[in-house]
Amino acid sequence: MLRVQNVSFSYLKNTPTLKDISFEIQEGTHISIIGESGCGKSTLLKLIYGLHDLEKGEIFWKDEQVLGPAYNLVPGHDRMKYLAQNFGLMPYITVAENVGSYLSNFYPEEKQARIAELLDMVEMTAFANVKAKLLSGGQQQRVALAKAIAHEPEVLLLDEPFSHIDNFRKNKLRRNLFNYLKKENITCIVATHDKTDALSFADTTIVLQQGKLISQSNSKELYQNPPNTYVASLFGEVNELPASLFPEVQTKSETILVYPHQLKVDETAAFKVTVQQSYFKGSHYLVVAKHEEISVFFESLEVLENGVLVGLVF
Repeated sequence: MLRVQNVSFSYLKNTPTLKDISFEIQEGTHISIIGESGCGKSTLLKLIYGLHDLEKGEIFWKDEQVLGPAYNLVPGHDRMKYLAQNFGLMPYITVAENVGSYLSNFYPEEKQARIAELLDMVEMTAFANVKAKLLSGGQQQRVALAKAIAHEPEVLLLDEPFSHIDNFRKNKLRRNLFNYLKKENITCIVATHDKTDALSFADTTIVLQQGKLISQSNSKELYQNPPNTYVASLFGEVNELPASLFPEVQTKSETILVYPHQLKVDETAAFKVTVQQSYFKGSHYLVVAKHEEISVFFESLEVLENGVLVGLVF
């Protein structure tokens, strides 16, 4: 189990980056950390790994306390691996040498087999003998992922691990990586802006806002029942509408949160909006409309003309 207990940290005096963060993670669990830029996601990963000294609180992996550079000549927990956004590759050695840099040379055949397995996972086999400095940003990120899991850490900490990778490869790579980590029972914590990392692959999602942990829940439940507009907006566009517009919805709140796909066009509906713009999204259009002074987002299978009045049901 990973235990983070009442952790606080600041880069600047009197300007807290993280404030009283507490949570527990069972071994083998996949966690996503989401939140606006600057909320402390990357800093939290660094603290868990032991790259900074805590101002307050404690962090434990199993029964061992994670300590920072004040206690360790070489910062970083032995049984964890942290992949930063700058990748950390050695530019003047080959892709294969980078991936194998943490592996023992005592069993060369096993080492080469392991390197080949990992390069195949990240689809970089063809670049095995290419120096890292000659790769694109996305290629370097894929190599860095392979390098990070080469020695099979007990905890893998990933900071925006797919940010430089094109969608053509990202989806398959994501499936390959997280399926592998689950199979090997490796605990994984991902700081991300991509809702797919949270919804499709994380068991639990933690939400940070201005350095505070404001929500922690099963990823599906958090999406379906967001506690506030901030949390819902991290998954995409969201409407905060007066509850009085939908009398059929039972709620004690004056407003309700509605995702665009939950609103359906119905000409008989009492709730009317005026179309402002339609944006093609491939399988549908995202329509921006107005109800009095309220902006409303909903989905439509066909383009709607600007200025048209349509009814919506929830």
